[in-house]
Amino acid sequence: MSGLAAAGALARTGWRVTLLERADRLRPGRAAVLLWPNAVRALQSLGLGGAGGVDAIATPVPPLGVRRPDGRWLHEPDGSAPPVVAVHRADLHDMLVAGLSDQVEICNGVTVRSTRPTSKPPAVSDGTTTWEADLIVGADGADSGLRRRLAPASTLVSGGYALWRAVIPWYRVPDLGANPAGELIGDGHRFSYASLGDRGEKRGGVSWLAAAPGAARPEPAETQLTLLRRWFAGWHPPIGDLLAATESEDLVQETVRDLRPLPRFAHSAGRGGYVLVGDAAHAMSAHAGQGPGLAMEDAATLQAVLHGVVPGGSLGEALDDFARLRAARLNRMSAHVRRLDAALHSRGRFSVGSRFAPRLLDRVAAVAADWDPPSR
Repeated sequence: MSGLAAAGALARTGWRVTLLERADRLRPGRAAVLLWPNAVRALQSLGLGGAGGVDAIATPVPPLGVRRPDGRWLHEPDGSAPPVVAVHRADLHDMLVAGLSDQVEICNGVTVRSTRPTSKPPAVSDGTTTWEADLIVGADGADSGLRRRLAPASTLVSGGYALWRAVIPWYRVPDLGANPAGELIGDGHRFSYASLGDRGEKRGGVSWLAAAPGAARPEPAETQLTLLRRWFAGWHPPIGDLLAATESEDLVQETVRDLRPLPRFAHSAGRGGYVLVGDAAHAMSAHAGQGPGLAMEDAATLQAVLHGVVPGGSLGEALDDFARLRAARLNRMSAHVRRLDAALHSRGRFSVGSRFAPRLLDRVAAVAADWDPPSR
């Protein structure tokens, strides 16, 4: 996702872009994500806003508030939270692909195996072909090979919990009654859900997210779903009904890891340089729901700092600007997200973490929303 956004951003500034894709073709992600106002503003600055862009694929999510597993309110919705929209990952992927131009050449089935030192002009190779460029953007995910070479001190740390997402198609969605969306937390567990589109839409339904303490589960999806139904048994309706309506094919388990410390996001090399974006640059907890939004911010910031830039001295200054802008933003986000994780996953009879979690959720949402694209 971050690679598509960055490729489109660079192409719109006049750069010729070669997009190296590890898979045999570009594939959309499964399930759905939430986008905060920062993500929507980033997409708008990338030319992907309005009725022809994100507005066409987004479903507004009503204020959720936060309940305990038994349904009692920890924090009632009061309308003060930033507006959020739900988007199917496949729709977001299709929109980003449509935003590419003939300035972008896509090479599938490429695994980058080596990178030139930063003392030389930027280049990567798969062992057979070498690609030289003025600028190389690493958008190769949390396990980024480019980041390991540029910032070996940054390592991935387990988030300490397992996470699942699913979208239940409308024809299987139970009656939600007066609860079209919700957020529940308790004893280290979390479950949230929201409608995605209107009934009858091809990719519509109800999107849900569940988190439980512990490592990712190695069992087959059918067993994982059985475990989820057991762990969330007795939770306030409609949690049980949603899990009962979920099939194993709907289930998407995600590996949750934090990148510590965050690396420098841009490195000069010869007359050009390297940039890290998306999870390659700042993989962090999924509880904040900011992975896609921060990736869109990366692309929008890259587009802004590179506007009118040519390789050489001005490119180096632009990369320094990118690194500075993203470091200030992402270090602040990372600190708030870690505090949120600690609260959400505190457990035990005398734990008070869940009491503070709604306040921290609001704080993370406010910090996330407090971003505007840099001026060109």
